[in-house]
Amino acid sequence: MEMEDWIESMRGGELVVIDEAGRSTVSQGQGGDLLDTENLTESITVEGYMLINQGRVSSEGQETDVSDVGVEDLTDGFIMVADESRVSEGLDTHKAKGEALLTTELAGQGFDKNREMIWSWLMKDEVSSIGIYGMGGVGKSSLATHIHNQLLQRPTSFKHVLWITVSQDFSISKLQYLIANAINLNLSNEDDEKKRAAKLYKALVAKGKSVLILDDLWNHFHLEKVGIPVEVNMCKLILTTRSLEVCRRMGCQERIKVELLTKEEAWTLFKEKLGHDAALSPEVEQMAKLVAAECACLPLGIITMAGSMRGVDDLYEWRNALTELKQSEVRPHDMEPEVFHILRFSYMRLNDSALQQCLLYCAFFPEGFTMDREDLIGYLIDEGIIQPMKSRQAEFDKGQAMLNNLENACLLQSYIRKENYRCFKMHDLIRDMALQKLRENSPIMVEVRERLKELPGKDEWKEDLVRVSLMENRLKEIPSSCSPMCPKLSTLFLNSNIELEMIADSFFKHLQGLKVLNLSSTAIPKLPGSFSDLVNLTALYLRRCEKLRHIPSLAKLRELRKLDLRYTALEELPQGMEMLSNLRYLNLHGNNLKELPAGILPNLSCLKFLSINREMGFFKTERVEEMACLKSLETLRYQFCDLSDFKKYLKSPDVSQPLITYFFLIGQLGVDPTMDYLLYMTPEEVFYKEVLLNNCNIGEKGRFLELPEDVSALSIGRCHDARSLCDVSPFKHAPSLKSFVMWECDRIECLVSKSESSPEIFERLESLYLKTLKNFFVLITREGSATPPLQSNSTFAHLKSLTIGACPSMKNLFSLDLLPNLKNLEVIEVDDCHKMEEIIAIEEEEEGTMVKDSNRSSNRNTVTNLSKLRALKLSNLPELKSIFQGVVICGSLQEILVVNCPELKRIPLFDPVLGIGQIPLRRIQAYPKEWWERVEWGNSNSKNVLQPLCVLQEALYY
Repeated sequence: MEMEDWIESMRGGELVVIDEAGRSTVSQGQGGDLLDTENLTESITVEGYMLINQGRVSSEGQETDVSDVGVEDLTDGFIMVADESRVSEGLDTHKAKGEALLTTELAGQGFDKNREMIWSWLMKDEVSSIGIYGMGGVGKSSLATHIHNQLLQRPTSFKHVLWITVSQDFSISKLQYLIANAINLNLSNEDDEKKRAAKLYKALVAKGKSVLILDDLWNHFHLEKVGIPVEVNMCKLILTTRSLEVCRRMGCQERIKVELLTKEEAWTLFKEKLGHDAALSPEVEQMAKLVAAECACLPLGIITMAGSMRGVDDLYEWRNALTELKQSEVRPHDMEPEVFHILRFSYMRLNDSALQQCLLYCAFFPEGFTMDREDLIGYLIDEGIIQPMKSRQAEFDKGQAMLNNLENACLLQSYIRKENYRCFKMHDLIRDMALQKLRENSPIMVEVRERLKELPGKDEWKEDLVRVSLMENRLKEIPSSCSPMCPKLSTLFLNSNIELEMIADSFFKHLQGLKVLNLSSTAIPKLPGSFSDLVNLTALYLRRCEKLRHIPSLAKLRELRKLDLRYTALEELPQGMEMLSNLRYLNLHGNNLKELPAGILPNLSCLKFLSINREMGFFKTERVEEMACLKSLETLRYQFCDLSDFKKYLKSPDVSQPLITYFFLIGQLGVDPTMDYLLYMTPEEVFYKEVLLNNCNIGEKGRFLELPEDVSALSIGRCHDARSLCDVSPFKHAPSLKSFVMWECDRIECLVSKSESSPEIFERLESLYLKTLKNFFVLITREGSATPPLQSNSTFAHLKSLTIGACPSMKNLFSLDLLPNLKNLEVIEVDDCHKMEEIIAIEEEEEGTMVKDSNRSSNRNTVTNLSKLRALKLSNLPELKSIFQGVVICGSLQEILVVNCPELKRIPLFDPVLGIGQIPLRRIQAYPKEWWERVEWGNSNSKNVLQPLCVLQEALYY
């Protein structure tokens, strides 16, 4: 198992979808790689990576198959729903590869009926194409999404599930490229449509039996022109469309219409989305029913309208809402008027200009675009939609509150990728409404993901244009003939045109009003000289311009507040940097700068955010003092040469105020893929405090190591001189530490050596991850006969997640007397510990070491409790004989994985309410099959009860 996969499993979690009512649900599927933080960050932001359905597309246009990346994908990918019938044990049944999509709960008896009907058709060999049709906002895409995720969750004969959003701007070539990207096929060098079709056909056939879902199809086309092999044992097709005629002309063998809700169902859904705590007076309820009736029984309209009225209990306000709703304008013919006037009304009800502007701003990104909340908030700050506040954290808190309001109003949909790190997307109908409102308010140009190879024509560059978004196209150059006269243009997105190599000097000549310019993820080697005259520029994004080696002087750009130079090829900073006295944000992460010239940092006195980490090596140490004197600094991400360099910063008298957030790396990048990965995956706008060490001399018992007192996360790798991390500095001075990671530290034997005078350490720790520690044998050792029992202190009292991997000297995980401290433990993962014999061991007091008890039968009556344990994952433990010799009460256990543990004979897990073997499991994963057949589980009937939950997949391995 690779280090990156373990790190990801430690930091990641299940995908949680938040529906319009604010409820969270776990989205199952190939979840592991979805949490690959930096790749996902890039895929869902505008900086060059876009989420294309089933995979990640890199800035070069290449997809990574999310189902083939590592152990966590296997772990999260094999899921069984509790009410499923018994799983086939043959080789022809398996989980399809793909990535779970965002879903919402849908109301109405028709939804379940339609879902069951479509599923039955999919299971029939004679049906190869299915059409789902109905009016806009009725729930076609939501129905298809549930089918898509169900295909991932249930073992079937399908190998892959592909989701493609087609939309109105359909063309054969665009559809070919979308499907090709989803299956990791590069068609960029093939101009001939027929040859593309042949290559696509061949690639899809090679994928094996698959399901292709085409969402939002507006026009019919010939399958062979695209290269889609719709045949029983090749590719089954599901399409959603607003037209029955499209279903017919596409040759759909089965067709199903998604009907409107009944009035009763509509009112039930409306009440549900108002909130379960909404207690309406009879008069208000009657008025609310009239408002609900105006939603024409359309789910999208009901959900959006109820969201906008959530928390309103005043009769006059409901009556006014009904009046306004009846009088609101009807949109043009390209969107159903029944939906449009509801969406428009919900937009108007925001009653906050900043909220309205925030919603409209989302429309500048492509349809179906999934975006980091933090990235959008950054844009809102750049644009002045979020007004300057006392701190960056306050501004981001304001932005999070704004997005929460939009989600509560059901105008944005959110999901959680990581604790406190959300993403969102906008429904295509809401985006259409927003675009229309934008065009009403001011002239804009939005041509995104259109595969444009040239800039729009001169006639489209109106003199009064305010914002232009041309992101994710195929522009290769901006020639000298293009010099738009747009003095009012304030925002220009050219990012993610990954083939853009040249911008002529004439282009910026008449764009003097530009404030926000995004050229990220382009192939430009340099910026033209005219760029230096953009004196009103406040934000410049050049992230992932990996060929960029030259930027002209920035001396005139005195208004610049944000400069993002991540992952460029710059070896020297641009001239004039010292003149940027208003700069608040400077990101130099992952570049090739030779040094940070003396005297620049002190001139950037307004800096609040600073990130300096070279792609390889590190900067000269004398800049530490300059960095320490930045009085306004709130966030610092910095790479120190060694611990003495780090200590010099910590002890500097110029560090007058504590940072709100920091990420300190001590060691060198570019020589350790694990270190690079950890730093690369760390989000920048989540407010945390983290220190990461690589290949440093931390000293026996950590005596050379000092930490900030408020550090919340610590990672130590390849520090070979320490045998333990005991009751000395730094841990007794780090009371806020919540996450601890250690890997490849050859001499480490234990974390803690407890003595009578030991202080309580690791008492706030929530996540512990230990990997590839060849001499590590125990979490805690005790010195001296007077050492008090472990449960007398609070060590590990808040621990939630424990991951141990490749620790070949460990024979036991816990001692029995440590268990009372682990009352909050939720996840246990142990992998590749070849001497591990027992998970919970009874300690032999006279020796102070954990040993195997010779009287196993007497210990079977011993009962212990892990009441919050949700997941137990054990793999590649050839000597593991016992989880515990007694019984473990674990009433919250939902997931068990046991792979390659041949000596494990018994699963002693018990629920005090439901009984032995009746714990609330959702899934069991096991390998090999023979192990499951012989393992003892509670009483003789337990295995029969649990059999439907178990995936006995011969191909399941670590």
